[in-house]
Amino acid sequence: MQFGVSTFLWASPFSTNSFDLVYKIKDMGFDIIEVAVENKDLIDWTKLKRIVKETGLQVTISGAFGANRDISSDDPDIRENGLKYITDCITIAQDMGSPIFGGPVYSAVGKTRFISDEQKKRERAWCVENLIKAGKFAEERGIIVGLEPLNRFETDMVNTADQAISLVKEAGHPSIKIQLDTFHCNIEEKSIPETIRKIGKDLLCHIQANESDRGTPGTGNVDWEGMRDALTDIGYDKAIVIETFGEVSEEIARAASIWRPLANSSDELAAEGLQFYKKLFNSINH
Repeated sequence: MQFGVSTFLWASPFSTNSFDLVYKIKDMGFDIIEVAVENKDLIDWTKLKRIVKETGLQVTISGAFGANRDISSDDPDIRENGLKYITDCITIAQDMGSPIFGGPVYSAVGKTRFISDEQKKRERAWCVENLIKAGKFAEERGIIVGLEPLNRFETDMVNTADQAISLVKEAGHPSIKIQLDTFHCNIEEKSIPETIRKIGKDLLCHIQANESDRGTPGTGNVDWEGMRDALTDIGYDKAIVIETFGEVSEEIARAASIWRPLANSSDELAAEGLQFYKKLFNSINH
């Protein structure tokens, strides 16, 4: 098991000016830096790759899906832009050595509406069409796309593991799998452990292990011991990452409803979260 933390905890958007975070994350004792790609052009990827190699950190790449990156939009230009963003991030993942690119790839975050069944079918068809294209692109580059369910306040499309499994099966591509964020699971699922077992080792490609209030892991009401036992049961041996938000951009704050500090400081949240991870997951660390 390897432990990581998202750049979202300190910087939004992450940019070349944020590269001191690489050293900070390494010094804290993390194995992985999860780079959130809000604007790829703000990042000197060649330099970042060099610094990451120097520190020995591994990289995972995550997405930020604003309104103009929606592969299920009724606007074909927005769908095209969303697919381009996904393929750009897959290319970045390949270059940076990330095994995955993850996020709510199916829609825009904050897109919550009451719509007809007919409209739902249309949007799902557009989504599946583009997921298949993304899957083929990812397969050629050895990358897995992790489709992440979000809670009902952040999307109206995929809230539960059952919905994610259904969508992944409909897309029917081996490079499209599921990543879980326990913050969202804690809202939408009856049981996080049973959700993990239901998805299983073959489909579960990544975990963002976050607390019930997006604060420091271990300080809320997530069933951490049950989650650990379920991961042991399915033989999960991939990344466990803290993904929460410190200095948020206006777009992220609005989409994720972040209106207050989630800890005394980002550094404290990261350090105490990692300490909790190591204590909790030590028994299944390989």
